[in-house]
Amino acid sequence: MLGNLAAKERKIGESVGAQAFSAKWFAAYTNSRHEKSVASQCAERRIESFLPLYTTRHRWRNRCEMLVELPLFRNYVFVRIDPRERVRVLELPGVLSLVGFGRTLAPLPDFEIEALRSGLGQRKIEPHPYLVIGERVRIKAGPMSGMEGVLVRKKNNFRVVLALDVIMQSVAVEVDADDLEPASNRSAA
Repeated sequence: MLGNLAAKERKIGESVGAQAFSAKWFAAYTNSRHEKSVASQCAERRIESFLPLYTTRHRWRNRCEMLVELPLFRNYVFVRIDPRERVRVLELPGVLSLVGFGRTLAPLPDFEIEALRSGLGQRKIEPHPYLVIGERVRIKAGPMSGMEGVLVRKKNNFRVVLALDVIMQSVAVEVDADDLEPASNRSAA
């Protein structure tokens, strides 16, 4: 009888240990402007979470300026949970879903979250439009402002390949990522 009890305790200990190791980071998709509320609720319910914020100067209509802290990734809060406990997060007011593919959650690599955490205090970080190599982009600053091309990468630099269709020639221009935006933004404006 004592042997059975010890075996049961060992199984319980192993399953608790396995649960501790199966906790991963996931992105919780939230209602617009509910990120801070969701992070606060996670803390209240003892769900490990991470909401990266950046500071920016905001000018109100009455010309008053203030420094405000905004989420680095709009509509997202990162949570560290066991996938089997996803309901604990989905029950939080303001959480719409957990990012995944169908019913399978998409975990985020631990090193990415840790890099974000350490980088926030050491460098100026702010949101930037998501750009993909091969995507059509527009140069938004500098002497070539307004030109559109395809984003390519050469070593550590970004280049935009600009095509002159009339003469069927192209040139590659080195640009800062800050001076680029997706070309699709123009039609929305």
